[in-house]
Amino acid sequence: MTVLPPVVAEVAATALDLLPARLRKRVDGAVAKAADWPVERVADGVRVSAGDDTVVTLTTTAGGVVASAEAAVCSCLLAPACLHRAAVLSRAPLAEPDATASDAAASDAVDPAGASDPADPAVTDAPATTAVDTADTAHTGVAAPGSGAEPVTAGPPRPDPPGRTDRTDRTGDTGGTGQRASPGAPGDAEQAGDGTGAALTGVQGAALRALGDAAVGVLVAGVSGAGAVVRAEVLHAAHSARLAGLPRPAAVAVRVARRLGEARSEDPAFRLPELSADLAELLDAVQRPLSAAGPARRAYRPTGPLRLYGLFTEPVVTASGYAGATAYAVTPDGALRTVSDVAPGGPERAVQAAGAALVPGGSALPLRELGNGGGVILTSPTVSADGRIGGGGPVRSVRAAGCSWHEPPLDALWRRPPAAQLDAALDWWCRPADDRMAGGDLLFLDGTVTAAASTGGGPAFAVEGGPTVSLYAPDERPELPYAENLRLLAARPGLRLRLIARIAPDRPGGVCALAACWAGHDGEAVRADLGLRRLHRTDLPAVPAMPAASSAPPPPEAPAALPLELDLLRRAVDRTVAGGRAVTAAAADGELPRRLRAVGLSTGAGCARALEEASSARGRDALGRLTPADPDVFARAWLAASVYVSAAARSLLSAAWASSSGEVSVESQTRSGPVAVKP
Repeated sequence: MTVLPPVVAEVAATALDLLPARLRKRVDGAVAKAADWPVERVADGVRVSAGDDTVVTLTTTAGGVVASAEAAVCSCLLAPACLHRAAVLSRAPLAEPDATASDAAASDAVDPAGASDPADPAVTDAPATTAVDTADTAHTGVAAPGSGAEPVTAGPPRPDPPGRTDRTDRTGDTGGTGQRASPGAPGDAEQAGDGTGAALTGVQGAALRALGDAAVGVLVAGVSGAGAVVRAEVLHAAHSARLAGLPRPAAVAVRVARRLGEARSEDPAFRLPELSADLAELLDAVQRPLSAAGPARRAYRPTGPLRLYGLFTEPVVTASGYAGATAYAVTPDGALRTVSDVAPGGPERAVQAAGAALVPGGSALPLRELGNGGGVILTSPTVSADGRIGGGGPVRSVRAAGCSWHEPPLDALWRRPPAAQLDAALDWWCRPADDRMAGGDLLFLDGTVTAAASTGGGPAFAVEGGPTVSLYAPDERPELPYAENLRLLAARPGLRLRLIARIAPDRPGGVCALAACWAGHDGEAVRADLGLRRLHRTDLPAVPAMPAASSAPPPPEAPAALPLELDLLRRAVDRTVAGGRAVTAAAADGELPRRLRAVGLSTGAGCARALEEASSARGRDALGRLTPADPDVFARAWLAASVYVSAAARSLLSAAWASSSGEVSVESQTRSGPVAVKP
């Protein structure tokens, strides 16, 4: 099925500006109808049939992106101020701005602006061989903010925290380098800078306030009330922030708009916790204006010859219309490096890119082969500070011998205690984008498949020196064999695995399985990228004999790692994003603060009470008439609750991994599901 090409954010936003007021009221209905309009691929783009005599034509660049307003044309008499054009552009996925950049020879990459999508590694533009992180959509040619300007405080002051007396405050440090400070922390604007001493200009302060207003508008309306017009306001604010030299908050705002579009179109890829995390990140950036003025791009610097041992290859499919593959490799000193080939396309391109030749130097070594035990030597490569390898220039590559996961230097990755790996991965999520090293969110685990997980997440996996977790599929698209492979592994209880996984931020009871290694029928090691290689029963050994149930010692019963009451607070935070302030006010009954306080989470109880009160608080004027509720107060209360849930869940989960044995489960034994751990 032909899909719509990615559209630059400002093109999608300006399409609605041309509509008269009477047509703006009908945009959401037109977008829903556009889902049934047939799309036909043509030589330089696509044609969308919006009726018997109406055709919308989208012309794409060489990178497959609709980059200008002139590239979207409708044949009706009202064009360009018509619903057909606006509906098609509103329904199309939002493109990464760097995909339209003309600096094909540049050897630098866009910084990731956050972890909205943990499965999106670095992206390589097809014509340019320049790595672009799909988590970021920020690219600007605007000069850095001028010095000597007075600092501008954007947005309302951060909320005062309730008393910090609960067990989370005592059990773990939720601070650390780069982690978001809790609302009300001292030195909001003074201590939050980009390290250069630069202050925001007046234009930047105004752009940041516009971003804050747009985010508050989304939060007050909720997903159910945030239609195409609200989404366009977010995109306009993002465009203004990018032009003002604030690429990072602009990138987060584009992600918010993208997720709103997914929700309105009922895209299966939409996940409410991810939208909540992005909104919290955007509001937090508004609270700390100086931290929003960091650089947009990270330089790729030439280095000497680089020897790489292949680790695994991961397919990449993003919500913004990009797909490809990323190969992870290790240097002789144990440092992780990544090589990517990602461009506009669907899931089928992920499989094609995995079989394509290694981009740097045009080597005949495919990405899949590099990740599956191959080796390579790169001469004069360019490498970013976070470990991503770029292309272009004089870089050349030649094949070299690889090694197995049980040989150095790869074997050292599995030698670290699982609890220490989890702490490092959680710290990775909390760090600023500049400090995130490639592969920092990966876990390298040894263990045994025990049985099919009761939660339906996949096989249960008993980690040596750690807990028993569920193995989840990072992507459940039928084109990628993750889910099918995990079902086969679940049918082999007792099978010992050496596993590469990624923490599941919104499912702390398990991990996302990426690659695995085990002993096959003949005793030889079988190594598989679970997202690229479709396994068969012949790839797995026979079911090993399990000890009788009577002779097997029962596993010790452990307390739930994440209490039910914390999950209820997380659900209240997400419910606010889904339904807006009106739904939050309707659901407020005072029961949640009482339950949180009863289990010792007094700070969470204060956050829940503040959120309920802010959702319905309305004053009266001198004549006794009700005044409108203050949306900024409501946003501050929601941000405080969101930050608290993230910090508490991280602290409790880390403590559970540290104290558990190989048989103790950290699966949240709540009736309503696990707690989201957001960046």
